[in-house]
Amino acid sequence: MTEELRELERLRERVAGDFADRLRQLHRAVDLGFPEFTRYVRTLESQLAATILSRYPTAASFRGVSVKKLARIVYDGSHKIGEELARNLIEAAEKSVGAHHSEPYRRRIKYLCEDLDVLRRRLKDLARDVERKLDDHEVGKLLMTIEGLGPLTAACLIAELGDPARFDSPGAIASYVGVIPRIRQSGKKRFTKGPAIPLGNARLRKSLFMVVLQMVRRNPWLRQYYERLRAAGKPGKVAIIAAMRKLLTAVWSVATHRRPFVPIMPQLPAPKNA
Repeated sequence: MTEELRELERLRERVAGDFADRLRQLHRAVDLGFPEFTRYVRTLESQLAATILSRYPTAASFRGVSVKKLARIVYDGSHKIGEELARNLIEAAEKSVGAHHSEPYRRRIKYLCEDLDVLRRRLKDLARDVERKLDDHEVGKLLMTIEGLGPLTAACLIAELGDPARFDSPGAIASYVGVIPRIRQSGKKRFTKGPAIPLGNARLRKSLFMVVLQMVRRNPWLRQYYERLRAAGKPGKVAIIAAMRKLLTAVWSVATHRRPFVPIMPQLPAPKNA
């Protein structure tokens, strides 16, 4: 079961990498053909952007298009582009500084949008497969009892760690991920100070960093810990890394004891009466 979950997560990661690559190519292409487009459709990875650009890939493509025709186009199965956005895009296209309008260039943007649609569907399918596998995975299900830790993050943890309970301690798992500061040393010299070396599992560390950025805003238990560090004068990134280690301690505890996570919130001092 763990091996299957690992293979699914690795496949999902590769597809996500392909999606990001196509998205970068689309950004470069739109910047040349209709740079004003992102003023009105800010996220090119959305289905809204793909729907519009697959039909009208450059500023020149909007020439002669009526506001009503563009406004009636449906994206995401149920939503219409709407007259306000349609009017803004047509007016921007008329004044655009876009320079690339040749047929091969328009076809390139169209193909990129088609690729993104296919990859987006694959990512959704893989996410559903991961969730189904987690339903039958004892540790995976328990990890999701940590508020803010969703199925994709749980799958990533299982894929990279196996069973977190195999580690002897929370410190061991933190060391494996690479969230313990290390000192650069070489030969006979021993330095008391020096830059930290980014060792450990970079794939998992990168994934957890983005998750913790969200959790310190939405998870009361982790937010309180993060804010206490910041109040004590710790830099933001240092506090985030510490919060990541705190999360890994919870992951280890849940896996080791095979029980759902129950946060222990430190009691704050009662406010003094004025």
